[in-house]
Amino acid sequence: MSTQRAAAITRRTCLSSLAGGAAALILPEAAAARARAKARAKAKAKAAVMPFDRWVVAFRAKAQARGITEATYTRVMRGINPDMTGVKAIGNQPEFHEELWQYLNRRVSDWRIAAGRQKAKEDAALFARIERDFGVAPSIMLGVWGIESAFGDPVVQKNHMRPVFPSLAALAWAEPRRNAYWQSELINALEIVQRGWSTPDEMVGSWAGAMGHTQWMPEVWLHVGIDYSGDGKVSPFGPPDDALGSTAKFLVERGKYRRGERWGFEVRMPEHVRGQQARSFAAWQALGVHRADGEAFPQGDAKARPWVPVPGGPAFLLGANFFAVKSYNPSMNYSLALVHLGDRCVGGAPFVQKFPGSERAPTLAEVEEIQRRLTALGYDTGGADGRIGNDTMLAVQAYQKKAGIEPADGYAGVGLLARLRQGS
Repeated sequence: MSTQRAAAITRRTCLSSLAGGAAALILPEAAAARARAKARAKAKAKAAVMPFDRWVVAFRAKAQARGITEATYTRVMRGINPDMTGVKAIGNQPEFHEELWQYLNRRVSDWRIAAGRQKAKEDAALFARIERDFGVAPSIMLGVWGIESAFGDPVVQKNHMRPVFPSLAALAWAEPRRNAYWQSELINALEIVQRGWSTPDEMVGSWAGAMGHTQWMPEVWLHVGIDYSGDGKVSPFGPPDDALGSTAKFLVERGKYRRGERWGFEVRMPEHVRGQQARSFAAWQALGVHRADGEAFPQGDAKARPWVPVPGGPAFLLGANFFAVKSYNPSMNYSLALVHLGDRCVGGAPFVQKFPGSERAPTLAEVEEIQRRLTALGYDTGGADGRIGNDTMLAVQAYQKKAGIEPADGYAGVGLLARLRQGS
């Protein structure tokens, strides 16, 4: 559904590879045998893939069995060339090790907070309507929108989006691990065109097929999307009404979002409090757990469970709506970044407690300076716009390796800026 969710496929693949590497250190013969078997299976799978043009002809019957007409299939699939970006990315993503504080600093950035606060003002009427119709707070909607597409930022669209049909067709043809899934999503995309909701040219997104302001996969577009703008079609592109209204519907229907409840709170948690049992906020307070900002819990009867993501770092009580957000992407870190960004966009403060070994997030001007200095040293950051994307992270990592900085984690922070200013 979202780019991040599709990326999770890659992360799981990478983790499996790392686990295999650890096993090889312990049991080299068994690991070597598994590696040979894996190589044979990969070669066999590669040999079994028919030429793409023949596959397009053969796939027509499967699409028609799902209700796709001859005219629609021909319109979209005739002359199509596979975009292999996604197939390659699933098995070969660049690796960056991020501590949670780095992950949060990148996503709850100075630029995103400023952009989100502006959107909160510009689209206040839309957010109020969504809260009235679905009960989802403006902060949550801003968090989803900001994390998923940087609020529909045109720079993101230009630099990172690609035609969806060549990408989905390549995955449906040549990605064996989730082949049925990719084939189903390709057919869903074809149905969107058949319904007249969009055109092949308009449908651009990530290499995984996620599209628009809140990065819908075709299945979500078809089965959750609503015409919230009243223009007669359902679209995640253009004005954000359909994308945000439908995403709120998703959070209610699939995430069981609860009207009027907070996602949770940063808290100060005594050492003796342990366990994952859900209790009411009133019960937690009776155990000595208090909000980190010193304010009272507004809904004592609502239940929450504790989470300390990093020992010695901030602690949280997570309510039902945190897990509603988690239905959009199964990562706890993603969900924390989303709700924190949303809070900051409506005037909330940074976390009170610090993560061990952390540094403050760089300002927009500081990120721009990092990018300019790296560019002057011959590293390609993709421009000095204050937004940290893959190009900037790769440039930082290359600089770190050359300068002997460990770990070479690709993190563009204030510590790196201090080193760059030293001229070494």
